[in-house]
Amino acid sequence: MAISTISSNLGQDQEIWNNLKQAIAKSSGFKRWQKENKLEINIEDQVKQYLRSTLEALAY
Repeated sequence: MAISTISSNLGQDQEIWNNLKQAIAKSSGFKRWQKENKLEINIEDQVKQYLRSTLEALAY
């Protein structure tokens, strides 16, 4: 039963991450950041880097 719950949660987490990633990728802030940084990596890694740099700026 516990494995079933874990598998279910992982699927839900992945769906949430995919939706969040799509929303971030469509945002004007991300598009501006993308133009400034011109990274040659996939969109998922770009979103992760964007979130990391945004959180670092907020923490500063």
